[in-house]
Amino acid sequence: MTPQTTAEPMILNMGPSHPATHGAIRIMLEIDGETILKAHPEIGYLHRAFEKHSEHGTWTQVIPYTDRLNYCSSLMNNVGYCRAVEKLLGVEIPERAVFIRVIICELARIMDHLVCIGTSAVDLGALTNFWYFFNVREKIYDYTEKLCGARLTTAYTRIGGLMRDITPDFPDGIRKVLKDLDQAIKEVATLLERNRIFIDRTRGIGVISKEEALSYGFTGPCLRASGVPHDLRKAEPYYHYDEFDWEVPTRDGGDTYDRLMIRFDEMRQSRRIIEQALDRLPDGPVLVSDPKIALPPKEKVYNSIEGLMNHFMLIIDGIKPPPGEVYSATEAANGELGFYIVSDGGPRPYRVRVRPPCFPIFSAYPKLVEGGMIADAVAVLGSLNIVVGELDR
Repeated sequence: MTPQTTAEPMILNMGPSHPATHGAIRIMLEIDGETILKAHPEIGYLHRAFEKHSEHGTWTQVIPYTDRLNYCSSLMNNVGYCRAVEKLLGVEIPERAVFIRVIICELARIMDHLVCIGTSAVDLGALTNFWYFFNVREKIYDYTEKLCGARLTTAYTRIGGLMRDITPDFPDGIRKVLKDLDQAIKEVATLLERNRIFIDRTRGIGVISKEEALSYGFTGPCLRASGVPHDLRKAEPYYHYDEFDWEVPTRDGGDTYDRLMIRFDEMRQSRRIIEQALDRLPDGPVLVSDPKIALPPKEKVYNSIEGLMNHFMLIIDGIKPPPGEVYSATEAANGELGFYIVSDGGPRPYRVRVRPPCFPIFSAYPKLVEGGMIADAVAVLGSLNIVVGELDR
């Protein structure tokens, strides 16, 4: 009798040039038929060198680099970085700037979740949801463009406040967009929540318990989808988040379905926060008046030697925080976005280190897909919402 032989596992490359990898990631899969035996993720194709670049620009010049971390919600990256530098400087920004930062952060969170759900549905073969959500996202972009002239990479935040004030039509326009968002959420939720194909592709797929999620360092929606109600806006409140009436949504399944559906819940909560922030929006400046931090108004630059010299010195020498180090974290769309910055008293950061939400979440990817099917690898990756700009920074 001829002895029975076992075939060697087949090696399948998923990416790096693959639309379902949501960026330049290579995942080497060892498969037996359609079953994944092992998954070996590899990053490094989109290395932006953000942290090294930050050592060669002034503190203000780093702001546009932060846009390129999570480019789906770049406004939140700006806020997170500037808040860290302001903590190092010991600066309190004006109240109007605080409320505007809350509004733009929650709009960015909504836009990020719209991308996550829309593109994940496309990965599973459902295209209609993408158009419903991207239609609303483009309407939000119309107003971010009015703020700073850009749609994707904004650089709207400044150390000490904001680039400029909101436009007069911004509050009413955003309220109208939020109504459109409600309708889009209702339509897409109707298409997905009870869809047999969507449920079969996501329920019980890529399950991670709350204990495992915590051990991997999960934060954000992926952690809350496993039943842990942790949110920095509640746990370590900043920018008056503890004064707004809103809730931290959680789900208990910890699977692909819950990681996608919890983002519907979070968009509803962001909507509540934005409306309250618009109602409470105070008058006043949007940038500190400290000449060592903020550029003077153009009329002072053009019409006074003091303003001209102040502008010249800030552009040439830049802001000079005192020597020291700080860690500051904000609740970004995918979880805790932290900046650890070190100053030697000079015009450039001595060191900038980013704690991106995606990195610890992606570290659990092999555990989530091994033993599943090749098709599950795509569904799980979409639910984690990996953005390679911050993963491979």
